[in-house]
Amino acid sequence: MPVEQAIRARSARVIVVGNEKGGSGKSTVAMHIAIALIKSGQRVATIDLDTRQKTFSHYVENRRTWAKHVVRDLGLPDHFCLDEKINYLTAEDEVVGCKALTDMVDALAHTHSVIVIDTPGHDSYLMRLAHSMADTLVTPLNDSFVDVDVLGTVNPETFGVTGTSHYSQMVEEARRQRHALDHVTTDWVVLRNRLSTLGSRNKRLVGEGLQELSRRLNFRCTEGLAERVIFREFYPRGLTAVDDLDELTLGTRPTMSHVSARLEMQSLLGTIMLGPMVSGEMVGPKRDAA
Repeated sequence: MPVEQAIRARSARVIVVGNEKGGSGKSTVAMHIAIALIKSGQRVATIDLDTRQKTFSHYVENRRTWAKHVVRDLGLPDHFCLDEKINYLTAEDEVVGCKALTDMVDALAHTHSVIVIDTPGHDSYLMRLAHSMADTLVTPLNDSFVDVDVLGTVNPETFGVTGTSHYSQMVEEARRQRHALDHVTTDWVVLRNRLSTLGSRNKRLVGEGLQELSRRLNFRCTEGLAERVIFREFYPRGLTAVDDLDELTLGTRPTMSHVSARLEMQSLLGTIMLGPMVSGEMVGPKRDAA
């Protein structure tokens, strides 16, 4: 399927969480974005494109199960996962998979204000297609040069940026196609995850490298999530830092770490949604003057 047929004007905003590397916190960020938007009054649909790992799908199901256990309405997105039996081995298979995703997004756009898509941590045709659909692209990165490598290359002596890498080049192409077809400028936000609360030489050098790359690649760079054990503890119960975490909902007494995580996540979500949010309401994709 040509990309022109997938990139269409939609009333719903499409937020894609993507990074061509696993373990960067994509599913955690996607879940927090979805739940925060639900709590702000939006009707949210979520799509899991990682049909093998299904971390996002398991996160949503964990939340559904825990809500029943504590007899609370925690708020759930309308969640979908592409059929794991579909294999994209040939060009014909890719056309089928592309149409399945495009039709799903088109259908959901008629009944939802926001669609959040979580992508797998590896290159795939559907991952690329989702990036070309994004109104907002969120890329979580661990605060390490191992993760920065998916965006750009650095000089081993000076740690200065020497070029761009495979993932950022793919994003540039997806953004170029999107803008050429409907004059929408995809807002790209890069999050620095697992940040140390202490200053270090590595933290400073990674920050300087990302700032240089942000100028080259036109993305917004912001601090994401600190290294907190509670984010790992949220997952089995499907909870997020933006939930009302009293003792019943949480299953244990809240701590200052929970309070800090909530404030951190509220600040982060405010940064991510800067632009798309006007007076507390979602607005459509930003189109440049033709």
